[in-house]
Amino acid sequence: MDIATLRDKHADHWMKACAIRALAMDAVQAANSGHPGMPMGMADVATVLFEKHLKFDASAPRWADRDRFILSAGHGSMLIYALLHLTGYQDVTLDQVRNFRQWGAITAGHPEYGHVSGVETTTGPLGQGISNAVGFAMAEESLRARFGAKVVDHYTWVIAGDGCLMEGISQEAIGLAGMQKLGKLIVLWDNNNISIDGSISMSDVTDQRARFAASGWKVISCDGHDPEDIDRALTAAKGSDRPVLVDCKTHIGFGSPKKQDTAGAHGSPLGPDEIKATKAIYGWDHDAFVIPADILKAWRAIGSRGAAARAEWEGRMAALSPARRAEFDRQMSGTAPKKLAAAIRAVKKEASEKLTKVATRKASEMVLAAVNPVMPETIGGSADLTGSNLTKTADLGIFTPANRKGRHVHYGIREHGMAAAMNGMALHGGVRPYGGTFLCFTDYARGAMRLSALMGVPTVYVMTHDSIGLGEDGPTHQPVEHLAICRATPNTWTFRPADLVETAEAWELALTTDKTPSVLALSRQNLPTLRTTHTAKNLTAQGGYVLAEATGKRRAILMATGSEVEIAMKARDLLEAEGIGTRVVSMPCMELFAAQPEAYRKRVLPAGPVRVAVEAAVRQPWDRFLLGERGTEKKAAFAGMEGFGASAPAERLYAEFGITAEAVAAKVKALL
Repeated sequence: MDIATLRDKHADHWMKACAIRALAMDAVQAANSGHPGMPMGMADVATVLFEKHLKFDASAPRWADRDRFILSAGHGSMLIYALLHLTGYQDVTLDQVRNFRQWGAITAGHPEYGHVSGVETTTGPLGQGISNAVGFAMAEESLRARFGAKVVDHYTWVIAGDGCLMEGISQEAIGLAGMQKLGKLIVLWDNNNISIDGSISMSDVTDQRARFAASGWKVISCDGHDPEDIDRALTAAKGSDRPVLVDCKTHIGFGSPKKQDTAGAHGSPLGPDEIKATKAIYGWDHDAFVIPADILKAWRAIGSRGAAARAEWEGRMAALSPARRAEFDRQMSGTAPKKLAAAIRAVKKEASEKLTKVATRKASEMVLAAVNPVMPETIGGSADLTGSNLTKTADLGIFTPANRKGRHVHYGIREHGMAAAMNGMALHGGVRPYGGTFLCFTDYARGAMRLSALMGVPTVYVMTHDSIGLGEDGPTHQPVEHLAICRATPNTWTFRPADLVETAEAWELALTTDKTPSVLALSRQNLPTLRTTHTAKNLTAQGGYVLAEATGKRRAILMATGSEVEIAMKARDLLEAEGIGTRVVSMPCMELFAAQPEAYRKRVLPAGPVRVAVEAAVRQPWDRFLLGERGTEKKAAFAGMEGFGASAPAERLYAEFGITAEAVAAKVKALL
């Protein structure tokens, strides 16, 4: 549809859409940075969506039963900022729009969760938003099954671009969504055929419509600039029992005389002259950042349209029993149930009494068997390694289209898609997601794991087979650098528990935080219970603590994590037998130990004794505690990996790589 026809036939719609376009052009120009073309091209689709289909109330951004809107094509962030400002979200003021991409403004270059009400997830890394959306839709299905459609009944809408669909994670996401028949997930594809380098045909020949159809999606098409056709397509999309792709054929930089349909409209300002010419074509005769009162009033009416639906929902909530309403609110808030602490204590006490010897992956399963019955909001899963990760407990059932009350997801071999979907679940609210794969395959989930930390959502990554101790699968599967990578990521807790007790404590911390993702690095090989005296206190919360003290004068401190704590304890026995007083420090979470007051850290790691760290991984993260924290180069050593592993039984590998009690004791004596 051409602009002249749009202006003539759909005058009211046209001017509302032009308000989005004008703000996008003006803000990008003022910042001298940004992406104006995508908001200009998708303004018509967004206007129809917000005016006629999206269930939201701008005065209540966190209303639990709102539709979720996700801008997966996050580079077009001025689209969502313009929409939020125009519809009346209180924090997205005109000053915030004026200060787009500037220091201190909430209107960042790409939308960031937690900065702006109405931004449901951090997008920008392409493919993440559409993949998060799968988790949003899964959370909605799960909650609706638990609480009923009178309480939970909403859609997840996504605007995705060509770049989102080219990223490999998108196939993982759409395959999962199609298999799960997520009928309340609707993706609006900004089909403008342009990327940064130029025409999509330069880099891709994929038939996206056929691809989505082959993955189990319903596919609909529309003219992305014809409001009647857009409305038809969106109406049809809402009647599907499968996820829907709406192919919205658009023009990037719509209306720009020189830059429409070119890469020049993608990632740079149009320039004052081009903006002036484009606004003239639009019939938009207003200064920069000026929205006429009548148009703003129309948009504010759109923003308040959902107030009636919200009031009706609040009435239905009020009709619930107080206990039911309180439980819904608890789950949506992310607050752990009071029964969790008692469940964790019971696991710890039994382990200390029975001296259970199990792999920490098995220990994790035992903890989950106690936790899942008291936390109905947990949804577990595995990237096709359920029998290895041990993420499924007997009571969960399988989450499928036929059983939305099931709480274990078969993600298939989709580590990255799984991680991104879990982020979406956590962001939606009402779900505590955890999912498993091998620690080595954090490589495949890394993009979403980083965003967990950046957004501050408590996704739990159950990463088993955490060292060369997995044995015969060899160096392709033996993680050596992955603990260092996880520990290097800000706002991430990397737990490597030594036994069942520490595993229980790690799970308690992971399930009670509200702003930090957790990585549980768990062993394949059996480990003894080392915490033989039960204590209700969560010692893992301190990050590191004295597990065994020197019996005489303290001359050495051994620090270790996970399966190597047992080795450190055996080395201590050898050293103590020779009269060398040795303390063992278990360090299940370096991040939490580093956050402790200096006085506590000084008590655990005092100056004077020699120090040896023991971990079947690379040394890199250990130098803070070997050389810093009152340590010195002359009194420090490391027993661990210097390169990749090898294929052999675990016992042989530990011996060959010098990670044994005897080797650790020898390092101590050499330092002394």
